[in-house]
Amino acid sequence: MRFLKPAVAASIMVMSSGPVSADHSLQHKLEQATTALTDEVVALRRYFHEFPELSNEEFKTAARITEELKAMGLDPQVGIAGTGVVALIEGGKPGPLVALRADMDGLPVVEQVDLPFASKQKSTYLGNEVGVMHACGHDTHMAMVLGAAKALAANREDLPGDVLVIFQPAEEGAPPGTPSWGAKLMLEEGVFEPRKPEAIFGLHTFSNLPAGHVAYRSGPALASADRFEIIVNGKQTHGSRPWGGVDPIVVAAQIIMAVQTIASRQVDVTKAPSVISFGIVDGGVRNNIIPDSVKLVGTIRNFDMGIREEIHAKLRHTATTIAEASGATAEVTVSLGYPVTVNNPDLTAKMLPTVQRVFGDERVFEAPLVTGAEDFSYFALETPGFFLFLGGAPLDADVSKTASNHSPFFYVDESTLPYGVSVLAQMVADYLTSTTETATGD
Repeated sequence: MRFLKPAVAASIMVMSSGPVSADHSLQHKLEQATTALTDEVVALRRYFHEFPELSNEEFKTAARITEELKAMGLDPQVGIAGTGVVALIEGGKPGPLVALRADMDGLPVVEQVDLPFASKQKSTYLGNEVGVMHACGHDTHMAMVLGAAKALAANREDLPGDVLVIFQPAEEGAPPGTPSWGAKLMLEEGVFEPRKPEAIFGLHTFSNLPAGHVAYRSGPALASADRFEIIVNGKQTHGSRPWGGVDPIVVAAQIIMAVQTIASRQVDVTKAPSVISFGIVDGGVRNNIIPDSVKLVGTIRNFDMGIREEIHAKLRHTATTIAEASGATAEVTVSLGYPVTVNNPDLTAKMLPTVQRVFGDERVFEAPLVTGAEDFSYFALETPGFFLFLGGAPLDADVSKTASNHSPFFYVDESTLPYGVSVLAQMVADYLTSTTETATGD
């Protein structure tokens, strides 16, 4: 994934929301606070990196976050969606509520990066002993949101409104057969009650963008991600006599090829791109035995919620009718994953000047569509969201060759952390200030 098109301030600031008019004294205080916190944020990141925990197992991680929030004078709520932690920063002046979100879980990956704080942790995943690594930057997300929270809490008397800080478990998804916790369950357990935030902000570190650079996208930004399973049932027979049964392998092959036409021929490609990929083809145990059944498993990625439903229907129709034409049957199950992550266009227009101020215009880029998925999407379905892509590659690195997220060689240059802390804190302050000024007619 490459990030293209440096953002042009003039083109975005003519939108209806207009540029943010912020309290410059508060901006300056937050700049000073976030700069002073750099060493502390780096230390927190290294702690989280060295001691990662898998989805729904973030107990020590949550305990450390709780400890840090209490040290800020906050009263965190714990145990939301299992291990989630939430705290409210009450501003000294009346105003709206906004939220910051960080994800907490690591991945079942054995770290291969030579760092003094590299993870040596182990856990169990799907019955197997695995290494555990923050191979997707969640260690940096937690550290940066804690840094922003500390800067905001230190200046709470100047805040015209309140800030909800959310530390969410299980963004990577729970293992099959276990509760799918994370953002969805936090919402079901009332994280936005009794008072829903007016806006929510988050970011994600990526290794294919240089440290200290940032990318954004208005509207759909990350794809929905759904899992599907097709069981093709035929009739077992000897491989020398295929006419004596119904060959589910041949039927499965026909289904695999036909499904490729859904994205390329059956849905409107001008509205939004989509991808349907098969990751598992499982059937048979011996070269000369045609089996009774074949299992196909894959993923669907899409950027339009209406087309998403259309693809699901066409997948079922394609698989079942091809199977029927061959004398077989097909059982199709689609398991809904994360929805499309949408950056609210008005909120994006409102906050982009803040992003440009923190990073500088030359370090702000418009991102392409990303076919990865994020359960920040659930929060952004409930209230306007703005999700940024923060660069983490060393400045001298060839970003076309840096290890991708989820790789055992994934690496984040820590020089990017102060930028993340600053942009989170400044977006909160600018949103609260501008919204309050608009409400009072200043």
